[in-house]
Order: sequence, then C-alpha cells, then structure tokens
Amino acid sequence: MSSVRLDSEEFLEKLRALASEAAAGNPKETFQRIADFLKKSGDYRWVGLYEVDHAAGLVKNIVWSGPEAPSYPVFPLTKGLTGSAISFARTVNIGDVASDPRYLTALGSTRSEIIVPVFDVSGKIVIGTLDVESERENAFNAATQSLLELCAKTIQPLWSAAA
Repeated sequence: MSSVRLDSEEFLEKLRALASEAAAGNPKETFQRIADFLKKSGDYRWVGLYEVDHAAGLVKNIVWSGPEAPSYPVFPLTKGLTGSAISFARTVNIGDVASDPRYLTALGSTRSEIIVPVFDVSGKIVIGTLDVESERENAFNAATQSLLELCAKTIQPLWSAAA
C-alpha cells in the first residue's frame, strides 16, 4: 500500500496477529478489527469485507470501516465490480470508477476501488472479498494490489471460522 507506514512483512505480521485472535473471540469483531487496520494502514477512506453466498446468489457485507455504511450491503453476485472479481476469480483494480459501467456507486466521492477475492482452501471458489476504496484516482498500484492479495490469503481462514 503506497501509504502504509509499515514495511510489508511487518504489516502482514500485524495482520496475522489480528486474524489469529478469531479463535479466541467473536469472528465478526475480528473482521471489524481487520477492516479498521487495513483502512488506517493504507490511509484509505473505506474498507469492506464481504461473504459470497453462492447458494443464494448473493454477496453480503460482513463489516466495513469508513464514514458510511455500504449503499449495497447485500447484492446479487453478478453485479458490480465485485461480481466481476467473483466471476473471473481475480482482482479487479479500477483507477477511475466513473469510467466503469460496472461500478455500483457506494460513496459519491470514490474515485478508485480494488476488489480482491478471498478463495476457499482449494483456491478455486471465491468465498469472500476485500473491497478498498479511495477518493484518489489510481490509488492502487501493482505493489498495493500484491499486498492486498497477500492480505486476502492471510485472512482467508476467518471466512471458515465465521461459517
């Protein structure tokens, strides 16, 4: 993350420590601490963690950290940038959301957004997403994307614990 004040290894170590707390407490509280940590560490305006319910065909917000609740706390898994990340099973990184017709407006001041899929243990099925938004265009460079993808892998066990 371009504005992370920690080096990557220190950042991931802190994230691992937060994720390991799930066994000792409420998984939703752990998700919230992680969303807050990611938001603060990257100096982003908004971070959300979502679960993917393939049986119901829905994406559901678990927690968020930012000035407002998500405009779409539950939506069809085929919609928006998140739907693209799920259907193609890869990160969607949009530098200017105003130019992308898939974007579901959450906050009017969002300029860029990255959706990182969280995979099941097989690495094939998307079971969640990490959604990060910025009011700056092109806020997520290749290094930031790689780090957020490592974050998704690091916190993946939380989705199983919350099930």
